[in-house]
Amino acid sequence: MSGQKQIWITFGFVLSVSLVTAAVSVLLASCHYSRLPFELLNAICGEVIEQEPETKNVISAVLKEYTKGNPDGAAEEDVLSALGYRVSDFSGSASPQNILFAGAGFFTGILLFLFTFLYRNQTEAARIRALAEYLEQVNTGRALILSASGEDDFSRLEDEIYKTVTFLYQTKDSAVQAKNEFAENLSNIAHQLKTPITAISLSVQMMKQSMDKKHLEQVGKQLSRLTHLEEALLVLSRIDAGTLHLQKDEVDVYTLLVLAADNLQELFVNSHTSVEIPELGGMLVTVDLDWTMEAVMNLMKNCMEHSPGGTVHCSYVQNPLYTEILIWDDGKGFAKEEIPHLFERFYRGENACEGGIGIGLALSKEMIERQNGTIRAKNKPDGGALFEIRFYSH
Repeated sequence: MSGQKQIWITFGFVLSVSLVTAAVSVLLASCHYSRLPFELLNAICGEVIEQEPETKNVISAVLKEYTKGNPDGAAEEDVLSALGYRVSDFSGSASPQNILFAGAGFFTGILLFLFTFLYRNQTEAARIRALAEYLEQVNTGRALILSASGEDDFSRLEDEIYKTVTFLYQTKDSAVQAKNEFAENLSNIAHQLKTPITAISLSVQMMKQSMDKKHLEQVGKQLSRLTHLEEALLVLSRIDAGTLHLQKDEVDVYTLLVLAADNLQELFVNSHTSVEIPELGGMLVTVDLDWTMEAVMNLMKNCMEHSPGGTVHCSYVQNPLYTEILIWDDGKGFAKEEIPHLFERFYRGENACEGGIGIGLALSKEMIERQNGTIRAKNKPDGGALFEIRFYSH
């Protein structure tokens, strides 16, 4: 509501109160003066009848005709004017009282107006002071919950200020959290880069002393690790920046699992690990094939590394709500204390394989969750690590 509207409302309120006061004053005055003609006529008739008793019947007849609303029988001659009397001669004594009533009504209206105006100004000033104090508390970090105390314009202003302050606090917290995560990621990246660089440096020094094929293989291995780290960090940066575009295509689950396993075929052969993917019928999920396949490959690779020489099992099922994909191994499973941290970036458990950088599971989680899915890691009751993926239909 605008300030002009508020002024008009206040003016209307004061005007209505003044009119009511004036109406009450007029009513009181009317009640008072309605008796005056009766008392004056009563006094005159009494004196006339006392002086001339025979006129009683005439006076009674005239009054009866007049009170019945039919004064035709009464004398039409203006007797009082003929005798030299005026209206003011009979109302002069009432004029001071009329002025008194009118003055009382006027001053009552003025007092009500002043009271309303001062009350409104004091209320607005108090609300403004309260808002100013609240903003001072916000600037000093001591702000409490701001609760609206009415339904006027100030209440809406308080509500908007509280929303803005809450949003600013959330933005501040998000910025601080992002800064902390950025610093932590930089620390982890530096740590990850330090290991292969140190290994390469040592291998180069050894190669200067004696050319050994073993040192060349070590250099090649560490360079491969750096390349993989670079690619993973690039993907993570694109995810954080929101520039990683994911396609939405209908993909058959069995095809997705087979393609992921085929891309890891060399690793499976070298580790003497087999893959079991049953064909359970056509089930479609709406995902990006390449990136979802990358996520599934990371999960299969994790199972392979924790159960070399064993079997990586896959299964899937579909219902009206979601499509569930299970990937598990025959190993010892996860340590209980590690399960809450498995999908954290750069986290590596005690039994992690040599050369791992701790990004694969974090990437899988990011890819799946960005496609209306969830992922969970747990241990099977009979042993073995299990990854549970769900892609929801809606």
